Amino acid sequence: MSLECDLLIAGAGPVGCVIAERASRQLGWRVLLVEQRSHIAGMCYDGAHDSGLLIHHYGPHYFRTNNVALVEYLSQFTDWIDSNYIVKSCVNRRLYPFPINLTTLEMFFNRSFTPSSAKQFVDNLRIRIDTPQNAEEYVLSRVGRELYETFYRGYTLKAWDKHPRDLHPSVVGRIPIRFNRDERYVDHAFQKTPALGFTAMFAAMLNHPNIKVRFNTDYRDVVRAISPRKATVFSGPVDAYFNYRLGKLPWRSAAFEFQYFAQERKQPCVQLNYPGQYTYTRTTEIKHITQQQHPGTVVAYEYPGADGPPLYPIPATDTERLYRSYEELAQRETKENHVYFCGRLAQYTYINSDQAMEMALQTFERIQADARKRSAEAS
Repeated sequence: MSLECDLLIAGAGPVGCVIAERASRQLGWRVLLVEQRSHIAGMCYDGAHDSGLLIHHYGPHYFRTNNVALVEYLSQFTDWIDSNYIVKSCVNRRLYPFPINLTTLEMFFNRSFTPSSAKQFVDNLRIRIDTPQNAEEYVLSRVGRELYETFYRGYTLKAWDKHPRDLHPSVVGRIPIRFNRDERYVDHAFQKTPALGFTAMFAAMLNHPNIKVRFNTDYRDVVRAISPRKATVFSGPVDAYFNYRLGKLPWRSAAFEFQYFAQERKQPCVQLNYPGQYTYTRTTEIKHITQQQHPGTVVAYEYPGADGPPLYPIPATDTERLYRSYEELAQRETKENHVYFCGRLAQYTYINSDQAMEMALQTFERIQADARKRSAEAS
């Protein structure tokens, strides 16, 4: 395979696939995409289980967005299936709607509420903390100690191996509190999933003669032999790019155990959280989302840990400080060598797949603008 290209991209996840597609189709650039794994789609990778059912190999991906332009863009490469993202929290063998809503409150406190009486009740539970400094304070300031201890504390400890008081409020800030009976996990206007799966959608993006993909390839092995004519995009861990010169950024990972059950459904909804018992944090039955017709089903058990591929950046004061130092190096690398850092790993940020693709489109626009500027200055 020729190593000559206009654009070199490290990582064939959502960021790499989107930027490769835009550069090849819109600009006519020749793109070389290198990927350490043996597949595209990054953490969104889905594929067939031994049973034939489609599963999400790195945990569930619930596509949701309010960005109409993003949906229109992606619809070039996939049809969509309506999705029903329902999550429940298993506490003392009872399943409570989560995020907390009116039904959760009624079940937990064994009393009836109206939206207004529930707001007043929760307001009385709240601990007055004007400016929460960490995840614990944030939840306490919203729902009080009893709900915090039941639904948040144990799950957070398992998932992050850190006490909530040592984590940034953003860890729990994305989870709403509702005073209605809406059981959806998120409120976004567009909640669907790619009809044939995420991997098929990204494969359609890369189906272009200007794009070459090289699997099982480390970026560092390729970069020694190639100097892309226009730019480089790096979507891997930013500290790895700089050979950990400032120290290693910590990541959380997870192991997934997939169990097949000879029945149509095993769970009442796609995801069950386990804030207390068991060593796994959640179980997901993605068949609720993919709506596959099959006599059996597969449930994924998620076991968090420190070992394994980097999945989740740890949002804490010390890690943010270290990342900011790497960010300065990255900005200098962009200015001096036209290397662009984009994505969850490259920007050490906890984002969803829709946000990653939005960032990829924005980064592409920047790459295009910078290349035009250099071309104009050279002429």
